[in-house]
Amino acid sequence: MTVLRRELLALLAAPTAWAADCADAPGQPYLPPCKPWPKGIEGQRKADLGDGRYLNPVLAGDRPDPTVLKDGDDYYLTHSSFEAVPGLLIWHSRDLVNWQPVANALKEAVGSVWAPDLCKHKGRYYLYLPVKSTPADILVMWADRIEGPWSKPVALGLHKHIDPTHVADENGQRWLFLSGGDRVRLSADGLKTVGAIEHIYDPWHYPDDWDVESFSPEGPKMLRHGGWWHMLLAVGGTAGPPTGHMVIAARSRTLEGPWEQAPHNPLMRTTSPRERWWSRGHGSLVQGPRGDWWMLYHGYENSFHTLGRQMLLAPARFSADGWFHVDVDDGQPLPMPAGGQALPHGLALSDDFAGSTLKAHWQFLSGSGQMPRARIADGKLHLRATPGKGPGDSAPLGFIQGDLAYEVELDLDFDEGVQAGLVVFYSPRLYAGMGANAKSFQLHRYGLDIRAVPKPVGMPASSRRMQLRLTCVRHVLTLYSRADASQPWTKFPVQMDVTGYHHNTAGGFASLRPAIYAAGNGEARFSNLRYGALD
Repeated sequence: MTVLRRELLALLAAPTAWAADCADAPGQPYLPPCKPWPKGIEGQRKADLGDGRYLNPVLAGDRPDPTVLKDGDDYYLTHSSFEAVPGLLIWHSRDLVNWQPVANALKEAVGSVWAPDLCKHKGRYYLYLPVKSTPADILVMWADRIEGPWSKPVALGLHKHIDPTHVADENGQRWLFLSGGDRVRLSADGLKTVGAIEHIYDPWHYPDDWDVESFSPEGPKMLRHGGWWHMLLAVGGTAGPPTGHMVIAARSRTLEGPWEQAPHNPLMRTTSPRERWWSRGHGSLVQGPRGDWWMLYHGYENSFHTLGRQMLLAPARFSADGWFHVDVDDGQPLPMPAGGQALPHGLALSDDFAGSTLKAHWQFLSGSGQMPRARIADGKLHLRATPGKGPGDSAPLGFIQGDLAYEVELDLDFDEGVQAGLVVFYSPRLYAGMGANAKSFQLHRYGLDIRAVPKPVGMPASSRRMQLRLTCVRHVLTLYSRADASQPWTKFPVQMDVTGYHHNTAGGFASLRPAIYAAGNGEARFSNLRYGALD
């Protein structure tokens, strides 16, 4: 019997009593904290506890594969956006804990965008982004200002690698380090490769009796410190068993090698399903405001795979032998980085649809060429329907959220030939929620359009104007509707458990997101969308 299987059996057999302060009860089975997180915009979770400490995640919700750039006193980061468009939302911080959005760098569909690299070279910002498409490739974009405009992506012709990281050596030669321990030389402008791919490192391998998803060496991150080049990699697979993903390290005096494995590999790994964070990996080292060292990385929250891989922060340290270590409990409150400035954290997800521009958090979650379908006018989001029956074949528009419990309400009206609705969406194969057409409601469940449901008492069967409400409370999805604010909410006759709507069930590396859709022939109009986190 493996260690993980013994841990899981012990977890199932253990008593569920929990101390009053859940986060301070070591050795107990993990449960979500009893004490509420400090509340940010709309009651959303935020990390800054307001007392000189923070509690992970520093960016709640699906923010995987973080890439961070220190630019003077400022920090910028982005993360994988996969099929969602627009993508590569850039965030800004001055203390590594409080983050606010800047702009989406990628405005067009290019495929599934995996772990990017954000860097700056000779005053210009670059994004190197691996894309799963036909063919797969690594693309590069650049901008003279972090907020853009960003150039159109240029393909580098790297069809067999992912997770690039840019680095310039002591002579100014630019390189991309790639998955699998490989690298390739770049041109002086960073927009082309020069020469063949070189293999320069064989990654450290974990013991065979560990429970992991796969070897999958990826996500190299490079750092020059103390006369050494340090390379961080992720191995073990990004999902699968909670103990699989991990951070390893190696170092060399030159980028050519030879590379020496860290004697304490792995530097970070979930070792028990009792821990608060699972599948921790894909780390990047960055200096804090006072010059100390920190690691940004991602992990799944125990029991909440539906939220995707969230962004975590932990202090790092270099020991006298020149190796760095990350050896704190990142599930507990930790001291804030010293010397930073706290910016207002997060972004509002509620939307009155004022102005004429779609706000940065909205994304089409599948398909390509979808952006022209959406326009903002007269305080409404006008969403042109596409042929289809529901969110599986008519790309929905949604957003990332990071709360364990939340609600969404909106006003809806639609044309005669349209079915429109409010759902939680993982992929075209997996979603749940409700739609409405001129005859009835539609139940969506398991990624299927299950059956028609009569409209509630007080709402005419032919009504095409209504209010919809959705709550998702620790995976329990409840739906409501009413004709207008003068009527009480009517609960939908079916409630659903969406615990399994995530990558380990359906693949895709995404998260379960609130979304709206319009299918058929015509247009749906959404207004007064209100988001709120629930206790």
